[in-house]
Amino acid sequence: MPDLLIELFSEEIPARMQKRAGEDLQKLVTNGLVEAGLTYGSAAVFTTPRRLTLALGDMLAASPRQVEERKGPKADAPEKAIEGFLRGAGLTRDQLEERETPKGKVLFAKIEKPGRPAAEIVAEVLEQTIRNFPWPKSMRWGSGSLKWVRPLHSILCVISDEAGAEVVPLTIDGITAGNTTRGHRFLAPAEIEVAGFEDYQDKLSRAFVVLNPAARANTIWHDATNMAFAAGLEVVEDAGLLAEVAGLVEYPVVLMGRIGEDFLGLPPEVLQTSMKEHQKFFSVRNPKSGQIERFITVANRTTADGGATILAGNEKVLGARLSDAKFFWDNDLRTVTAGGGMETWVKALENVTFHNKLGTQAELIDRMATLSRELAPLVGADADEAEKAARVAKADLSSEMVYEFPELQGLMGSYYARKAGMSDAVADAAKDHYAPLGPSDDVPTAPISIAVALAEKIDKLTGFWAIDEKPTGSKDPFALRRAALGVIRILVENDVSLSLNDVLGQSAEIVGDRDAGRADTADILGFIHDRLKVYLRDQGIRHDVIDACIAMDGSDDLTLLVKRARALSDTLKTDDGENLIQGFKRANNILSQAEEADGVEYSFGADPKFAETEAEKDLFAALDKAEAKITPAMAAQDFSTAMAAMAELRGPIDAFFEAVQVNAENPTVRRNRLNLLSRIRTICSAVADLTKLDG
Repeated sequence: MPDLLIELFSEEIPARMQKRAGEDLQKLVTNGLVEAGLTYGSAAVFTTPRRLTLALGDMLAASPRQVEERKGPKADAPEKAIEGFLRGAGLTRDQLEERETPKGKVLFAKIEKPGRPAAEIVAEVLEQTIRNFPWPKSMRWGSGSLKWVRPLHSILCVISDEAGAEVVPLTIDGITAGNTTRGHRFLAPAEIEVAGFEDYQDKLSRAFVVLNPAARANTIWHDATNMAFAAGLEVVEDAGLLAEVAGLVEYPVVLMGRIGEDFLGLPPEVLQTSMKEHQKFFSVRNPKSGQIERFITVANRTTADGGATILAGNEKVLGARLSDAKFFWDNDLRTVTAGGGMETWVKALENVTFHNKLGTQAELIDRMATLSRELAPLVGADADEAEKAARVAKADLSSEMVYEFPELQGLMGSYYARKAGMSDAVADAAKDHYAPLGPSDDVPTAPISIAVALAEKIDKLTGFWAIDEKPTGSKDPFALRRAALGVIRILVENDVSLSLNDVLGQSAEIVGDRDAGRADTADILGFIHDRLKVYLRDQGIRHDVIDACIAMDGSDDLTLLVKRARALSDTLKTDDGENLIQGFKRANNILSQAEEADGVEYSFGADPKFAETEAEKDLFAALDKAEAKITPAMAAQDFSTAMAAMAELRGPIDAFFEAVQVNAENPTVRRNRLNLLSRIRTICSAVADLTKLDG
């Protein structure tokens, strides 16, 4: 079976677009071929800065012959109806078949579609793919109408088998498909003729082109880490930068350069950010001091001087970039060490709008400071320190460094707070108050950082709820889902127990004092509960288990709610726990039906003296024993003990239902047994609302 090789060769494709472009090429071509009846055995896609390559193995040489059957009108239908059917089918009247059906004789047509050669199908599919390729941005060049991300130079399209290679006949806007490509732009620019994928890959390798982006990334990382290790240093890991740089070169050559002595005193994060954003350099640090001392750059070619000229140029450009960063750093330090300290920056935020309905950044800081003071005793923090931390946490938004590198906000605030003579706890709160930004980020753990980080997120939720800017569908422009998840993770992962209802109410009052409106705190808590369901489902806890726990009193204490849900989830994974739910539901159903039929509530009065069977007596004893364990366990918030005691009821409840008829003829016995079922419901429901469990 033949193989197919496609290469679309162009000017440099932006690195950020390459991976998606390769995926789109594979999807569009393979889907088009399969729809036309041309199947294949394997597919692989490769990208470099100048080419998109798709290789298909074991493709059919031609599409199979197809026979399609169409049902037409009745045999005695009007002639015009039959003529229309014949035109659509491309047949004559004598080629139709009459068949008896329940509705009489009906005409049927068999339409045969002969197979088509692979080259013909590939040409059609590839032209459609190229003309309709979904680039995020595209351009036209010259006088043609074709659009591509950068000018498209050539199309390689070859079908090969044991007999040889065939060029697919295709011309698009004056570009005719062929069997040639080009190697490295500088090291091997001549045309290369290829006869199939293996030949293509081998010749490109000799022409200084590493086709596989993963191989380029591995080469870069291997060479960079070895080079740094030889100097007693280490490369700062950055998977995103590695993928981007691998998309910038076809033949990676790793070089290590030096950072000027004047810049080594800059914070390592400033050096790393400046080099990454402006130069796409990897940072190399001293593992003993943590200081960034050198950089790794990746050239796209070898040179006679071993890269010395390239390094000299890069070091010169880097020096200019870092001079700017040092200028910002020095200016900022002069500001924070002057008389006004960071208060100068906070004052400047009075002219910076946070949201037109929620006021300025300075007003946001006032709200955060007030709420941080309220939260401090709940999380074990000093109230004065928490308020001070909240007042300077966002001050660095006025700094020159954060203006240049917005991604350093918070982090730079921690440096400036220390330079201004503030405590480490206050400085750490400035760095941590945005955290966690993502699901894998660490959460703040210091009490003051917890208080300020919670205040920042809770103010955001109550503020935007107050002005009715809640998330809708997939739209969440103010990252309120992230804020809710941040509240959940900070509380749960730090084992902080507090009433969110109370805290949300306090925050709503603070926001309301700024004339923004009053937030619906119950709705916010429901929103947080929805995010909690996602958080716990990712940890393997069923949605119905979470609902059973949310339905209980105190569900605004997320830490206790999660402990209850985890304990219930663990209990339900045991045989006793799972079977107990069936017994509980049976008891609850019988009891509910009896209460509805009798018009009374059976909620007290179960007495062992009316028990007629050993199973009844055993259940009375088991319920007494379980209640004696569950009540103090729940008071102590020991959910695991309470759940285990509840699970022990499985055997006595099962035995009771096997031996006893609840609706006995004796009304006294019946009432006593229904009240006994009520005890089962009451004791089990103290742990969780088991009626919400599935099954």
